[in-house]
Amino acid sequence: MYFIVVKFQTKPDYTDQFMELVGPFTAATREEPGNLWFDWSRSVENPGEFILVEAFLDDDAAGTHVKSAHFKAGLDAMRPALLATPRIVSRKVDGDSWGEMGELQIG
Repeated sequence: MYFIVVKFQTKPDYTDQFMELVGPFTAATREEPGNLWFDWSRSVENPGEFILVEAFLDDDAAGTHVKSAHFKAGLDAMRPALLATPRIVSRKVDGDSWGEMGELQIG
């Protein structure tokens, strides 16, 4: 699978509405057959930083995503809200789901 983490720094005037701006992009991506997850979080240390954790089943799914109309529309929607170019980690990894943490087992 392709596992991707992206950090977005928003302009102060856009921070409160950022999730609304990316709402259609998020919904459309979650509907893609090869999307495993597409989850947003917000930094507890910097309220203007949003973190997107996403995964796609394989090369084809990741390629389909970045070539989609909603991908371009999503980038266009968020562009005026961003303070800087997003930072990304994108890696192909084994698996197709979350695994259990070995160092902290419950139950």
